[in-house]
Amino acid sequence: MSVGTVHGVGLGPGAQDLMSVRADRLVRSARHVAYFRKAGRSGQARAIVEGMLHPDAVEIPMEYPVTTEIPLSDPRYNAVLSGFYTACADHLLALAQSGADVVVLCEGDPFFYGSFMHLYTRLKAAVPVAVVPAITGMSGAWTATGQPITWGDDVLTVLMATLPEDVLATRIAATDALVVMKIGRNLSKLKRALHAAGRLEEAWIVEYAQMPQQRVQRLSEAGAVTPYFSIVLIHGQGRRP
Repeated sequence: MSVGTVHGVGLGPGAQDLMSVRADRLVRSARHVAYFRKAGRSGQARAIVEGMLHPDAVEIPMEYPVTTEIPLSDPRYNAVLSGFYTACADHLLALAQSGADVVVLCEGDPFFYGSFMHLYTRLKAAVPVAVVPAITGMSGAWTATGQPITWGDDVLTVLMATLPEDVLATRIAATDALVVMKIGRNLSKLKRALHAAGRLEEAWIVEYAQMPQQRVQRLSEAGAVTPYFSIVLIHGQGRRP
């Protein structure tokens, strides 16, 4: 029996017409479709492909055992997620070894801070794994602002808001252009770090970039709560003709 392929398919920032032709083809033809989601939710990846799946497609929701319930610094966090990713990989491995192709839906790009990477490292030596790259969420976000993110020799830094406040402030002060992801409950900390770096007034926040509910505003004018799908940006002002 031939072995199937696990496809990590990047869906882009959230709009179906921003998906690649290859991603569109794989999603529409897939008979096994896996995707991550929070328990009790439909999942953003699944929402992006609404109306695209084959009528006979078997859906495989992979529900995170934890999201914010355990702090990142708690050893239990990695232990729980490691077991979860291993169980998901084992399920997909069994399908592929039975001859089935599986499409794993990935928000943004599969190799950019995505959950698919944890499946990829567990599967790549056992069965064929193919990855379809995509437009990243941050690209969708800076395009939504209507301003280029970098000019000339600008250095772009990508940070996670989960970093310690002093680390954030140091790195923000040292860069030309900035992208900050994983904001969530870290918004107040991020604002303090931007203020300490003297750059709060330069920052923009984009919520739900390239989705119907997209919102763009200066971070200094934003509220205390922000959706999960939020990205903070500072545009570079470097060399130009």
